[in-house]
Amino acid sequence: MSGTAHTDLALLDVSGMAAADQAAIAAGTPGNLLMERAGRAVADAVCRRAPSGASVLVLCGPGNNGGDGFVAARLLARRGLRVTLALAGERSSLAGDAAAMAQLWTGPIAPLVDARPEAQDIVVDALFGAGLSRPLDGAAAAMAAAVNAAGRPVVAVDVPSGLSGDSGQAVGEVVRAAETVTFFRLKPGHLLQPGRSLCGVITLADIGIAPELIFTGEHPPTSFRNAPALWRGHWPAHAVDAHKYRRGAVLVVAGGLAGVGAPRLGARAALRIGAGLVTIACRPEALAAHAARGPDALMQRAVADPEALARLLAEPRLSSVLIGPALGLDGAAGEAVRAVLRTSVPAVLDADALTLLGARVSGLRRRVAQRGAALVLTPHEGEFARLFSGMATIMDAPSKLERARRAAIRSGAVVVLKGADSVIASPQGRAAINTTGSAALATAGSGDVLGGLIAGLMAQGVPALEAACAAVWLHGRAGEEAGAGLIADDLPEIVPRLLVEASGVE
Repeated sequence: MSGTAHTDLALLDVSGMAAADQAAIAAGTPGNLLMERAGRAVADAVCRRAPSGASVLVLCGPGNNGGDGFVAARLLARRGLRVTLALAGERSSLAGDAAAMAQLWTGPIAPLVDARPEAQDIVVDALFGAGLSRPLDGAAAAMAAAVNAAGRPVVAVDVPSGLSGDSGQAVGEVVRAAETVTFFRLKPGHLLQPGRSLCGVITLADIGIAPELIFTGEHPPTSFRNAPALWRGHWPAHAVDAHKYRRGAVLVVAGGLAGVGAPRLGARAALRIGAGLVTIACRPEALAAHAARGPDALMQRAVADPEALARLLAEPRLSSVLIGPALGLDGAAGEAVRAVLRTSVPAVLDADALTLLGARVSGLRRRVAQRGAALVLTPHEGEFARLFSGMATIMDAPSKLERARRAAIRSGAVVVLKGADSVIASPQGRAAINTTGSAALATAGSGDVLGGLIAGLMAQGVPALEAACAAVWLHGRAGEEAGAGLIADDLPEIVPRLLVEASGVE
């Protein structure tokens, strides 16, 4: 996920997109041509949803978003749709390309307050784009509420009005779109919740901006949409003569008898993703329970004291460690976490391990550097807040994407900030927003499976960031495949049939 590769998956924030527009104009593409192409893409989206002769309400704002709306209105009228155009503000207040496109519109222009979305078949929301930095107010807020109440399908231009293109957050009224047409590259707000849900189907239109103008060796992309192209180049390829240790050995550090299930979910996931050997290290009283539960492919080892765990962690053939699921929060559990951090083995810290890490996170970057091996943290929002609550520069970041990025840079670990819009971030500042998954994944043990998938890929030599991105994507796809009725035990069993899709290798 480095260099200028994968620019098709790159995300641009609002300022980055403005710079892309200016770079294209400076390279010889007139701004009015970019606007014409954008408006055409919007008109095409409307025509896919509404037959000729349908009634369309085009709501135009005072900026370039409104200019796109004027183009769409002109083209839709030319294609035989019955267009009503309403403008926020006065036509005389429009400037630049938006003013020029308004001059090409020969139909009437109604005041925004007179528009009646409930009387139309479809609505085009070209009021405000991603650059809006304040809540909608006045007539615009009232119109957004009226559009939502009307229940008509909405095609939004760039982003639904009222939505932040950078954070995906909306303060106050925001239009709910059936489809959002955006241009050149997606913005973080299209993928972060609640923005993703408010955008509906997202259509990315090519308006003629050359990627090489924007993404260079000096200015590579740092934010991405998570997809297989990001990590397929790192997917493990095992030779025909590979043995189990070459495929990677994973140690899952478990707790006592009260928490047998969670570490086993992680262990099974590590096996299903391709690790050659997975061993559960548990307290002696839990050994019989682990041994009785299967699968037989899982190994179990009793760990009676810190010295016994240290010996397992020092095993030269060990490839990665997962610690945290049902580990416990007592002194022995804390010592186990510290022992893992002292090793030079790639590790995933989840669940109880994150709680035990607690206030020690401030010195984590130094410890990661000393251990010389990758560390992955997989907090949900509550765990993230406990880890970084004392760090205002992280917690006050303007978006989930930036919170995860700053946490990764500060901690020296790859951070997977979980949720419906999981963000995966590296200490080098690269980050990806995931889009796979379903509500079915909100079930006990789901996160334990994710930790095992990451550890299993790391054990096979996949770099930590790419392993985390691939695991999060696969985890989400498994949730989509299983659907309603999913329990966490189902997830590892679904993974094998998704591996071709993930790896691209038959």
